[in-house]
Amino acid sequence: MKTYLELGDIESMEQAARCPRDKLLVRFLFRLACRVSEALALTANDIDFKRATVTIQHLKTRIRVSCPKCNVWLAKRHRFCPQCGEKVSGTTMQQQQRRRLRTLPLDTRTLNMLRDYLVDNQSTRNGNLTRVITLNRHRAWQIVRDCAKRAGLPDLVNPETGRVRGVSPHRLRDAFSVYAMKLDDSGDGLQLLQKHLGHASFNTTAKYRKIAGEEHRDWYERLWNQIT
Repeated sequence: MKTYLELGDIESMEQAARCPRDKLLVRFLFRLACRVSEALALTANDIDFKRATVTIQHLKTRIRVSCPKCNVWLAKRHRFCPQCGEKVSGTTMQQQQRRRLRTLPLDTRTLNMLRDYLVDNQSTRNGNLTRVITLNRHRAWQIVRDCAKRAGLPDLVNPETGRVRGVSPHRLRDAFSVYAMKLDDSGDGLQLLQKHLGHASFNTTAKYRKIAGEEHRDWYERLWNQIT
């Protein structure tokens, strides 16, 4: 059983797509390695055909808790405020939104596919703020799952937990990361992958090196090559 999708698997999913919209969804999720929410939020304004780039907007919402007396930020485990020492009997919750933008390159083939799709889809063309792929999150998950099923792809095994899971939009993002890591696992390659994926932490990106690499086996075999 596989741990991640390979390039040939993604191509099979594209061929199994029943319409240009579904094929474009699969292609976005893999080629841009974006989250499904990011793919569905793309508008015509986010596409720069001259520069062959796509601007991804990622919006995260965080709930932060603060001491009602001195307003210092608290963790959920705090029973006494670390700043003023008062017992925390009530808290103030504040919702914060953090918007991050990243501009990603887009290959020529995908760009041409996108241009043709926008020309053919009149409802998408009317108004620059209209979303490119007009689907909700649940339907997008169904499409990816169905494409994988028609392509004959098996379930995947989480390499860290051993848990069996079906093909989902995030598995296409993982597939890109592993594919990119196999081609270039240098320090520069890791930094470019981190930028492409929009990871705030380098450690989140570095996990793909463990999945993609064979460093442990290569190291182990070198131990005995000198003897045998």
